[in-house]
Amino acid sequence: MDRKGQMSMKDAPRLETPPAPASRRREPRQLTNALLGIIAFALVLFLLVQARFILISLAIAIILFSLTSEAINAIARLHIGPVRIPNWLASLVALLLIASGLLTASAVLLAQANEVVTMVLAYAGPAQRAIAAMFGWMGEDVEAAVLDSIQQIEVAGYLSTLASQASSLLSAAVLITLFVGFLFAERVWFQAKLESLLGDPARAHNVADMVGRIMRRVNHYLLVKAMVSIVTSVIVYGVFKVGGFELALPVAVLTFALNFIPSIGSIIATGIAGLAVYVLTQDAAEALSVFAICGLVQFFIGNVIDPMLMGRALRLSSFGIIISLAFWGAIWGLPGMFLAVPIMVALMIICTQSPTLRPLAVMLSREGLPETED
Repeated sequence: MDRKGQMSMKDAPRLETPPAPASRRREPRQLTNALLGIIAFALVLFLLVQARFILISLAIAIILFSLTSEAINAIARLHIGPVRIPNWLASLVALLLIASGLLTASAVLLAQANEVVTMVLAYAGPAQRAIAAMFGWMGEDVEAAVLDSIQQIEVAGYLSTLASQASSLLSAAVLITLFVGFLFAERVWFQAKLESLLGDPARAHNVADMVGRIMRRVNHYLLVKAMVSIVTSVIVYGVFKVGGFELALPVAVLTFALNFIPSIGSIIATGIAGLAVYVLTQDAAEALSVFAICGLVQFFIGNVIDPMLMGRALRLSSFGIIISLAFWGAIWGLPGMFLAVPIMVALMIICTQSPTLRPLAVMLSREGLPETED
């Protein structure tokens, strides 16, 4: 081929490969983001499980700090004659009260746990036979099979687990007290740190307002639940005392604690009360009577008094509450079930502030319209 022909071939237009569609270019990036999201979620779950003791203590410390911070501000505004109470003195008094309350509650729970363990060991045999006797109407073979199945349950193993968890309450109380003390020390600089971190006073104000809404919602929920739980446990204690049954105080304490678990806590507490009476007396009529009375009390307080006092402060989806209970119960056990609702309230308010996460807030809300104001 001559030079002219070579030049003509070189000057000929080249056939360029058409660019790949935008959807194809996005696919690898979306796959990478999805994989990174899965890895991040797995890492967070791992950290939540491995650091559960510290994180649970920190969550309880934040709740206690939230409950007492407004009271500290109110006390700091008081005057004793011409002298105004300093903020540090109010914080110190609150910290001492919290420490004494935590240690007292831990001692009470330890005492009740020891009493429950002693009673369970004493009534283990009669309780197994009493439960098996409930199936006697189905035949002696069925009753014997149920008794054999129950006797295979390692009661000592469960009791040792309960005792080990109860013994960790004192160390948890000390750690919570330390966390609360440091939170009190840092509360004065919270707004300044937000402004320095965000670089915008308006954004810092919005974040502080969001934190304040979370604290008010959680405080209202916990105070109402505490008051309702106290009333319920006092009634259960009275029912046991009037009936002359043992374990009145342990069952009342369990009722108070389990009422903080929404939806299923009251059902478990009612079942424990009826089962305790049946094991103690082996009288089905008395057990059913106590079960019915406690069930009516739980139903009336939980469906009439509780919603009336709670008002519009808690607008969470019932299905979302069950999912939150299952998730945090699987991650943190029983303490996670107690903290499930406060965590869900905080998550819904945070998601409400973000247009990207607002659909999640809609799913978590009861009416599908999460409000941004109290």
